[in-house]
Amino acid sequence: MIGAAVMAAVDEIVFHQILHWHHFYDRSTSGAALVSDGLLHTAELLALVAGAVLFSDLRRRRALSPAHARGGFFLGLGAFQLFDGVVDHKLLRVHQIRYGVDVTPYDWAWNLAGLALLLVGVGIVVRAGRRGRRRS
Repeated sequence: MIGAAVMAAVDEIVFHQILHWHHFYDRSTSGAALVSDGLLHTAELLALVAGAVLFSDLRRRRALSPAHARGGFFLGLGAFQLFDGVVDHKLLRVHQIRYGVDVTPYDWAWNLAGLALLLVGVGIVVRAGRRGRRRS
C-alpha cells in the first residue's frame, strides 16, 4: 500500500503539477481536471497513512519481515504504475501521459518501468521467502 501511494504521489507531483503533462481526468473541463487531481492526492495520502498504520502494527507485534516489506514496497510501486499505464491510459482513457506528441515511446517507457519495479518486488519477495524457509 505504501509503494502504490508513493508512486501515486510521484505521478501527481511530477507529471501533474511540475511538468503539467496531464491531470488524473482530462476528458472534461480544466476545473474537473483539478478536482480529479485533488481526489487522487487525497486517495494517495489516505493510502499512505493506512499503509503506515499497518506497517507500524506489524512492527509493534514483531511480525515485520523487512525483506518482505521492501518487496511489498516495490510491488506497490510497479502495480500502481502498470495499472495507471494499462487501465487508466489505454483501457479507460482517462488521460494520456502527454498530449501533442507521439505517446508510443512514453507508453513503452512508463509500462516497462512499472514492469521492472514489479519484477524487482517479486524477486525480493521470493528471495525473502527462500531465506525464511531455510531458517525454519
